[in-house]
Amino acid sequence: QVQLVESGGSLVQPGGSLRLSCVASISNFRFYTMGWYRQAPGKERELVADILSGGSTNYVDSVKGRFTISRDNAKNTVSLQMNSLKPEDTAIYYCYAARGASGYWGQGTQVTVSS
Repeated sequence: QVQLVESGGSLVQPGGSLRLSCVASISNFRFYTMGWYRQAPGKERELVADILSGGSTNYVDSVKGRFTISRDNAKNTVSLQMNSLKPEDTAIYYCYAARGASGYWGQGTQVTVSS
């Protein structure tokens, strides 16, 4: 049974930083594309960043230069370092794993950016 467990969400002031982590119980983790999505109240879920099995990364324009996605294949972990946080980054952040036609979601972790 595949499980993705996120951690690291919290309340943070504007300009602050958070690091989200996702531990995946997946065989052959290194072959999966891993990503972080977010969903704010009243909005659709959007891709924030992903990292391919080969290490290439993609970011939504609104987080470029502020967020960094990384993976540790030895620990089956993907992380999202978030700096210079803004109120508009407030959302539930979901970890996602994809390989071929298979996709898996975590339960989400809440990030709130507010003074």
